[in-house]
Amino acid sequence: MNDSATNPHITIALAGNPNAGKTTLFNSLTGLKQKVANYPGVTVERKEGPWKLNGVFANLIDLPGLYSLDATSLDEHIARDIITGAQAGTPKPDAIVAVVDATNLERNLYLVMQLFEFGVPVVIALTMIDVFEKEKHEIDVEMLATLLKTPVVTVNAKSGRGKTELEAKIKEVLGTKPTVPYVLEEIEEDGSHGKIFARYNFISSVVQESVWHSDHKQHRLSEKIDRILTHKFFGLVILVAVLLLVFQTIFSWASVPMDLLGMGFGSLAELVRTEMPPGILTDLLADGIIAGVGGVVVFLPQILLLFFFFSLLEDSGYMSRAAFLLDKLMSRVGLHGKAFLPLISSFACAIPGIMATRTIESRRDRFATIMIAPFMSCSARLPVYTLMIAAFFAGQTVFGFISLGAVLMLAMYALGIIVAIAAAFVLKRTLLKAPPPPFLMELPPYRLPNLRTVVQNMLTRAWLFLKRAGTVILAISIILWALMYFPDQAVGPDTAKDCRGYPTGYTLRQCMPSEHLKQSFAGQLGHAIEPVIQPLGFDWKIGVALIASFAAREVLVSTLSIIYNVGKDENEESETLIAAVRDAKTDDGKPVWTPLTALTLMVFFVLAMQCMSTIAVVRRETNSWRWPLFMTAYMTALAYVGAFITYQGGKLLGFG
Repeated sequence: MNDSATNPHITIALAGNPNAGKTTLFNSLTGLKQKVANYPGVTVERKEGPWKLNGVFANLIDLPGLYSLDATSLDEHIARDIITGAQAGTPKPDAIVAVVDATNLERNLYLVMQLFEFGVPVVIALTMIDVFEKEKHEIDVEMLATLLKTPVVTVNAKSGRGKTELEAKIKEVLGTKPTVPYVLEEIEEDGSHGKIFARYNFISSVVQESVWHSDHKQHRLSEKIDRILTHKFFGLVILVAVLLLVFQTIFSWASVPMDLLGMGFGSLAELVRTEMPPGILTDLLADGIIAGVGGVVVFLPQILLLFFFFSLLEDSGYMSRAAFLLDKLMSRVGLHGKAFLPLISSFACAIPGIMATRTIESRRDRFATIMIAPFMSCSARLPVYTLMIAAFFAGQTVFGFISLGAVLMLAMYALGIIVAIAAAFVLKRTLLKAPPPPFLMELPPYRLPNLRTVVQNMLTRAWLFLKRAGTVILAISIILWALMYFPDQAVGPDTAKDCRGYPTGYTLRQCMPSEHLKQSFAGQLGHAIEPVIQPLGFDWKIGVALIASFAAREVLVSTLSIIYNVGKDENEESETLIAAVRDAKTDDGKPVWTPLTALTLMVFFVLAMQCMSTIAVVRRETNSWRWPLFMTAYMTALAYVGAFITYQGGKLLGFG
């Protein structure tokens, strides 16, 4: 459908509590034609799409999931601004569809009471009525509509029940003025608290008049399940098992498509080199753009799977239980219980972890979580750990049977977690100081996830990942490529002896890649920072690798391959590369690398902010360059101090 088919004069807003079935209804009404973007100036996601009303497409806007409109959070401010027409670029709605969960009627109706007070006609879409009736409860929908003085329609987004009636009711109320079903004037003297009590008193009377609850004593299934899943011991055991299963599945299932994507981008780069004439443009396309963008897109399968499982857990109601279980643990360092899952997901990749912090309402808690998420050892660090362990610690054991490599790997993961906890403790008491976060969360009933909604959420998040990270990554990839490419000196009289066999016209980059890299702008930068990194035991070549790996941590391996002239296609398990690293010498014949140098580099990579895509996403999520720059600065400082202590401390103890 094109935009011209949408009636620009009809705008409908969809409002409701989290877990009320709002997203499922929105997807059902708009199909797959919705658009996702951010509201101007903020990073709160907006969804809108066409909804066909009597042959005319109206624009349906999905408001953020809310419990009230008291405007204490960013979501509430956005919702109020949209309803009042104050949100830039969004017209004031002509009507509101209030999505109300029948199984949590009293709680959900509070938001509806507030909607009445904005002068916009409201139609209530009553969801979960089938679940409500299965529990032997009854609700008089007509009585409910009469008492609320607004249309009430029972809907089921999965079966399509009530959609036609909902459309008809919306058309009826368009252009009308809603009636507030209780008298506000009499309670104005009591201020805002008086309004709150008046709303709840009215809701209580409405529910008593229109709803009949069964009086049987049988416990509901959700309550029985909660006794196990929220148990302080068994609940944690089950949570750990669920997370292990999720991450094991992500790593095992994603490996094949990741390999295929890697081969696909490799083949594409080769095709470009084959079909295009040699030159800067070909090198830029193959080594800069395709390699740079491919290096990020290769993580897409992990992103898709992660959000698939997260959507399943959220739709089923388990995510709220996990946050409830972990709130006490997280609150000890000043974080909200909801911070746990974004941090756990950062072990796969910090980008989806940072995006997952949107579930945290408090801005300070959310930013604190974002600031520590990159400390979790993501999969991009594994090639670095693997190369260092293979070169200097392979075959060694602890206590005679435990692999030293496994111990070091575990130590790197533990170091990241410990530093993250310490950083959160400091941030929540300084820059992001705030009272201990209260944990107020409704535990929704368990439900069977809607597969269409799950898949749609997964695809939406994946597209946002590509769109947000891809543009910045493309730009920085080109910059890094240029730093390692230029100056591309032609082979001349001074260098001809080092490039024997190469015809005239070849450049130093083609016959001596390592010498070219030394003389490139990146190489010059490596020499420039050498005095700074020497106290860490690093020479200029490692400095070049550190600069190049700013694009992505795993780039360090391919950069070392170029530096030691063993071929840029070698990987972290290459015996040639391992031997080259192990045998590398300085100009005075001393070994460049020692086991202590390798350990220092690993510590540096645990703590350093070596990921431009993460910086780009933090910029998007915080809507400012201040926070990503602060993150880069403080993590780099921590990495330097950590590496310095490791290297100099190791030397004092006689290692290295």
